[in-house]
Amino acid sequence: MIEHEFTCPYCFTNVSILIDAGAPNQKFIEDCERCCNPIEFTVKIEGNQVVEFDYQPIGQ
Repeated sequence: MIEHEFTCPYCFTNVSILIDAGAPNQKFIEDCERCCNPIEFTVKIEGNQVVEFDYQPIGQ
């Protein structure tokens, strides 16, 4: 698992998520640990490192 920090697009708090290093291309939805709003993540892993990291708020 890789810990990666980002700024929540809703509450603008710096938070972190754990990313599975075993899958090279990932797309998943996870709630912000602070404000609980859903965020869609797109991640690319190479050599056990995050090489691309994008996230978008999901409209409710």
